[in-house]
Amino acid sequence: MRTKVVIIGGGPSGLLLGQHLNRAGIENIILERKTKPYVLNRIRAGVLEIGTVNQLRELGLGARMDKEGYMHDGTVISYNNEQTRIDFAKHTNTTVMIYGQTEITYDLYAGREADGAQVIYQVADVTIEDALTDAPYVEFTQAGQRARIDCEYIAGCDGFHGASRQAIPREARREYEKVYPFGWLGILSETKPVHEELIYSNSDAGFALCSMRNENLSRYYIQCDAQDDPQAWSDRAFWDELRNRIPEEFADTIETGSVIEKSIAPLRSFVCEPMQWGRLFLCGDAAHIVPPTGAKGLNTAASDVFYLADALKQFYQHKDPQGINSYSARALSRIWKAERFSWWMTNLLHHFPNQSGFDHKMQMAEVSFLNSSDEAQAVLAQNYVGLPY
Repeated sequence: MRTKVVIIGGGPSGLLLGQHLNRAGIENIILERKTKPYVLNRIRAGVLEIGTVNQLRELGLGARMDKEGYMHDGTVISYNNEQTRIDFAKHTNTTVMIYGQTEITYDLYAGREADGAQVIYQVADVTIEDALTDAPYVEFTQAGQRARIDCEYIAGCDGFHGASRQAIPREARREYEKVYPFGWLGILSETKPVHEELIYSNSDAGFALCSMRNENLSRYYIQCDAQDDPQAWSDRAFWDELRNRIPEEFADTIETGSVIEKSIAPLRSFVCEPMQWGRLFLCGDAAHIVPPTGAKGLNTAASDVFYLADALKQFYQHKDPQGINSYSARALSRIWKAERFSWWMTNLLHHFPNQSGFDHKMQMAEVSFLNSSDEAQAVLAQNYVGLPY
């Protein structure tokens, strides 16, 4: 087989890149290690920056999102009962969109299938060869048979545990990591959301987040030990702990009910530099991870895709390699700013082991400062809706 671009990974970032390339007439093949139903059943975040929203619209894939998604003009930051509403519309003249990652993936698959573009599922043992030459290729196993795709460029959109980053020699990459000493216990419940906007809550009892998927489906999180067994938490214990961590006005009105999913997510910050090695490019979790505080995971992947798609279109349409040569530096400039914001939010809102009374008072003071400072609220809003590409 032969194509111009091999995309390793059939999740949102690989599919989004594929759609950009399809629209530009750049032939590409996606390799995915799982089945399509497996990919569609992954439950992930659903807060979209305006840049991600605009990409989907520009690709002609935003109709269902605009019909079924929820535009949010702000979010709530609280400490115990002290609340600050961060007004996105006021400070940035824009919004964020609440639309589940599963729904985005569904729309992207529909777009790819409508284009007749190829996805090869259930591939294993992917290897990337000759990335430093002008004739790279990818080999993989499917149904017990070894196959090869010759190409001109390779996009690694295969996540933290994928083959792409590992194909870059250790001496050619530098990795930065911070592992947080706690996790998020999250549930998906068939209940009405407690509030029309997200609530990020720190309290004397710990961190909690109130989110949603739609008007009858809520997503709630509480900070927990990363080693906890989610099944050891009864539904009643979760609801009691959540109520204990959010402002009283919401705790008194929250609707509890059927829990349809329960899991624990670890929190980690990670960046690999560079994000390019010869004709291999890294996108999304293959190159970087942020803690979920601040909702940057999918959105940072989307910004990588924007830069890489722009670079490849510049090369194939105008024979200009400038975008390709500058991809890593351009992407990393924005990634580190998103990492900083997620790190700041995580430090503001969580309880850390051995946290001193002074540290605790600093968190309270920071929330109080947010409450009183228009400028501080503007900075948070600008980062939350997404910095410009």
